[in-house]
Amino acid sequence: MSEARMTARILVNGQAIEREVPVRQHLVDFLREDLGLTGSHLGCEHGVCGACQVMVDGQVQRGCLTLAVQADGRRVDTIEGLSDSGELAQLQQAFLAHNAFQCGYCSSGMLLTALHIVRHHPDADRDAIRDLLSGNYCRCTGYQAIVDAIESVLRGAAQPAWTPDPAASATKRGAR
Repeated sequence: MSEARMTARILVNGQAIEREVPVRQHLVDFLREDLGLTGSHLGCEHGVCGACQVMVDGQVQRGCLTLAVQADGRRVDTIEGLSDSGELAQLQQAFLAHNAFQCGYCSSGMLLTALHIVRHHPDADRDAIRDLLSGNYCRCTGYQAIVDAIESVLRGAAQPAWTPDPAASATKRGAR
């Protein structure tokens, strides 16, 4: 017996997509396997870690808990589309400036949550930022740098309070 399929019409990163999809295929699997958009990762596959997050009609949503057919008629933005459009540029710069990227596995979900915070919680303090990030797991950073990066964007200061000594950096690279 073959698996039931439906046609899904989804606006993905501004591009209209129409595909026959298995009715039980998760949105993140559709994006990764069918469209080659691999920025959203599969972590826990239970909606706990946040690595699979995408934006659906402008709201952060777990791609592993959403079926592709549930996105029919909706707009889905992935980390690739938001990065290419420049919408994440300030957050990406802040994450780099504050060393908030480590292994990178959680980064796409963290950046989408950070964008949600910037858009919908512009007055969030550090405790609120931590609460809003609580649905995203990062096993590398301890969250301090991520909170610093988001806070810097919210406060309009995407650069860290410290700057490395250019002479020390040049010496480390072997320059004289």
